Amino acid sequence: MKTFLFACTANAGRSQMAAAWFNKLADPSKARAISAGTQPGERVHPEVAEAMREIGIDLSGAKPRKLTDEVARTAHMLVTMGCGDQCPFVPGVRTEDWQLTDPKGQPIEAVRRIRDRIHALVTDLIGREGIGLGS
Repeated sequence: MKTFLFACTANAGRSQMAAAWFNKLADPSKARAISAGTQPGERVHPEVAEAMREIGIDLSGAKPRKLTDEVARTAHMLVTMGCGDQCPFVPGVRTEDWQLTDPKGQPIEAVRRIRDRIHALVTDLIGREGIGLGS
């Protein structure tokens, strides 16, 4: 079982959406996603929860969590969300950086565009890794 770690600063938007998409689309017998942040927020941004609820993914129980060494050690791959110098680095773990706008405080139309971009990136990653449902 491979673990994919999606990380950003607050773990309240982009990384939460990416992990949720991943866990919906990947074969759970092959891979799972977790998300964390270097400076976790109090809760998932309401506009993010709303945009994900629109497509049937419930983030109401999701809680931002701190990216610790213990969490990082579980990762097969780290995907950062375009957080620049504040993005985490995990020695020895393959890393990819996705340049994504932070959805915090954005109008719902902008959050939907970010959500849909994350969906496309996650779908591509799952395909490249051969871990999709039915792969």
